[in-house]
Amino acid sequence: MRIRVDRENDALYFRLDKTRAVESEEVSPGVILDFDEKDQVVGVEFPKLSRRASQKELASTVFQAA
Repeated sequence: MRIRVDRENDALYFRLDKTRAVESEEVSPGVILDFDEKDQVVGVEFPKLSRRASQKELASTVFQAA
């Protein structure tokens, strides 16, 4: 999995695998899923990131596993 902050487009993107995305759908306000040709989710985008997190919060990443 890859996590990318796209400052130019003001978005946070989670890429789940390397499969090519062929379709995108906003499934709820501010959550866009990318699908491959088998209709499997391969990415998740959160646009308007600056409205969701401060620059300080974006400066570090915390991973939590259950």
